[in-house]
Amino acid sequence: MIRILSSVAPLLLGVAILLTGQGLQGTLLPVRANLEGFSTLSIGLMGGAYFFGFTLGCLRGSTLLRRVGHIRVFAAMTAAASAVPLLHGLWVETWLWWVLRFVTGYCFAVLYVVIESWLNEQATNETRGMVFSAYTLITLTVLAVGQQMLLLYDPQQMALFAIASAIVSMAAIPVVLSVAPTPHQAEEKVRLDLRRLFRISPAGALGCLASGLANGPFWALAPVFVAGYSSDVSLAAWFMTAAVLGGALGQWPLGFWSDRVDRRWVIAFAALMGLLVGLATWLFFSHMSPVLLMTLGAAWGAVAFPLYAVSVAHSNDHARPGEYVMISSGLLLMYGIGAIAGPFMASLAMQWVGDGGLFLYTAVIHVFLLGYVAFRFVKREPVHEEEHGKFVDALAGTQTASHVYEDELAEQERSAS
Repeated sequence: MIRILSSVAPLLLGVAILLTGQGLQGTLLPVRANLEGFSTLSIGLMGGAYFFGFTLGCLRGSTLLRRVGHIRVFAAMTAAASAVPLLHGLWVETWLWWVLRFVTGYCFAVLYVVIESWLNEQATNETRGMVFSAYTLITLTVLAVGQQMLLLYDPQQMALFAIASAIVSMAAIPVVLSVAPTPHQAEEKVRLDLRRLFRISPAGALGCLASGLANGPFWALAPVFVAGYSSDVSLAAWFMTAAVLGGALGQWPLGFWSDRVDRRWVIAFAALMGLLVGLATWLFFSHMSPVLLMTLGAAWGAVAFPLYAVSVAHSNDHARPGEYVMISSGLLLMYGIGAIAGPFMASLAMQWVGDGGLFLYTAVIHVFLLGYVAFRFVKREPVHEEEHGKFVDALAGTQTASHVYEDELAEQERSAS
C-alpha cells in the first residue's frame, strides 16, 4: 500500500493542503457574513454563486487543460483562488462577495479536475480503488480540519482570511514540483444528452438533483443555522465537522448495501432518513442540547452526502457501454443545478419560518425524492445484483469535481466508436 501511494503522494499532499483552505473558507465566509448583518437571502445567493462557478468550471475547465496543460492551469487557478480570500477580508460588500464566490467555485472545480485526472493517470486498474479511497479519506478529513481552524482567531479580523489564502497558495508547491508524468491532454469534448440521461435512469438523475438541492444549501447556510441556535461561533465549526465526519462514516455502509440490493432501496432509505432527521432538527431546534445538535448534524451528513454517489451508481447500472461519459457529466450537471438553486430556496424558507427552516426545506426535498423513487418501483424492474456497477465515493457531496476525467472520458468515447 505504501509503495502504491508513494507514487501519488505529492498530488495527495496538494489535495490535503488545498482542501484545508477550502474547509476554512466554507465555514468562515457564512459566519462572517452573518456577523456583518448580511441577510439570509444574500448568504444563500453567495452559496449559489459558488456552485454556479463550480459547475461552469467542471464543464468548461477542460478547455484550459487542452490549451496550456495541467501544471500551468493548476498554478494559475491556485494563484487566483488564493487571492480571493484576501479580497473577501479587505472589502466586505454583498455584491462583491457574490462575484468572489463565483470565482472561487470556478477555480476550485478546475483544480479538482486537474488533481483527479492526474491521480487517475497514475493509478492502474489494480490500484485505482486504493488511490481514490485514500483521496476520499483525505478529502473528508482535511475539510473537517479546515473547519476547526475557525476557532483560531476572531472571524471578524483579517487573520483567518490571510491563513486561508496562504494555505491555498501552498497547495501548488507539491503539485508543481511533482515528477509524476502529467496526464495526456484530451482532444475531445464530452457531449451531454439530458433527455437520454433521464431515459436511462430517472431515479438516478432526480437523486443527483435532489442531492444538490439539499447539500448546496447545507454548505452555504448551515453556519447561519447554527448562529440562530447560539451566538457561540465555535459551535458552527463543530457542527460542520460533525456533518462531514458523519458523511465519511455513512458512505461505506450505504455503498456496501447498495452493491447487494436494488439501489433504489438505498436511495429511498437515505431520503427517508434525511426527511426524519431534517424534521427532528427543525422541530426541536430551539430546545435541543448542543450534543443533540451535533448528533443530528452527523446523522444528516451520514445519509445526505452519500446520496449522490448511490444515485450515480444506480444510473450506471442501466447504462450501455460508451454512455458512462455522458452519464458522469450529466449527473454532475444535475447536482450543480440543484446546488445553484437550493441555497436561494432554502434562504427563503429560513426567512419565512426561522433559521430551523433550513432543515425543514431539506426534509421537503427528501420527501419528494422518496415519493418519486416509490413511484419508480412500480414502473421499472430492479437491476440484478450481477449487473451492478461499482459504488463510487461521495466526492461530489464534498464539493469536489466527482470522477469526471477528461482524458479517460475521451478514451472511452474513442473505444466506443
